[in-house]
Amino acid sequence: MESYQEFEAARAMLEWQIELGATEAICDAPIDRYSLPDALPKPAQPSGVSQAVAQVEDVELDAVAEARAAAKGAASLDALHAALAAFEHCDLKKGARSLVFGDGTPGARVMIIGDAPDRDEDRAGRPFVGKPGELLDAMLAAIGLSRAENVYVTTALPWRLPQNHEPRPDQLAMLRPFLERHVSLAAPEFLILMGNTACDAVLGKRGISRLRGHWAETWGRPVLPMLHPAQLLGRPRDKKMAWADLLELNARLKRSTS
Repeated sequence: MESYQEFEAARAMLEWQIELGATEAICDAPIDRYSLPDALPKPAQPSGVSQAVAQVEDVELDAVAEARAAAKGAASLDALHAALAAFEHCDLKKGARSLVFGDGTPGARVMIIGDAPDRDEDRAGRPFVGKPGELLDAMLAAIGLSRAENVYVTTALPWRLPQNHEPRPDQLAMLRPFLERHVSLAAPEFLILMGNTACDAVLGKRGISRLRGHWAETWGRPVLPMLHPAQLLGRPRDKKMAWADLLELNARLKRSTS
């Protein structure tokens, strides 16, 4: 009974101090904080934990190195497709139905990179299908472009993400060498990045609403971020921004040929 009363008294004192604005516990004796080191030493981890972390990091680095080597060794788009199909280090491959690679006209002036494949793209094994694909085709036709003649399309990741989750940084890093090689082999003049994942994979940036409509440059090419057609289907009021970006792309294409 006595210990319970002591506990209740201590708790009441703490609540009273919090009401008075106390935000930090202090010691009975004063501390000279000017004499403290700038950074306290990190607590030592058990050797088994640090060794396990190091092994995981080594595996990730090895996977990225293998991806670079495999991508660099691909001399054509067909060879790159085969290299991706043979790449066993990405866990996304295990849960996907298809490898989504590319569609349209390789060597076209415009290459569009979308986000990771959705369910329809995973089933079809092609990027930009279903309602988003139909909207993309209509958008391109409005400025005289089409996949059949002068546009090539792909996705930032070749495999679908489980439940359409955001990709992890290690997944992006592991697959970025393949994407960069894809762009190099397709040899477009302009890159269009549709969606946050595409911007993250190519530019290392997110925030498509802020990035869209502003030209950047990477991998030796002009890059224009745009809203993904799937987003436009869910937010029709954003179509005016997509139209402005299409007009900007059209103007850039015309300037480069004049």
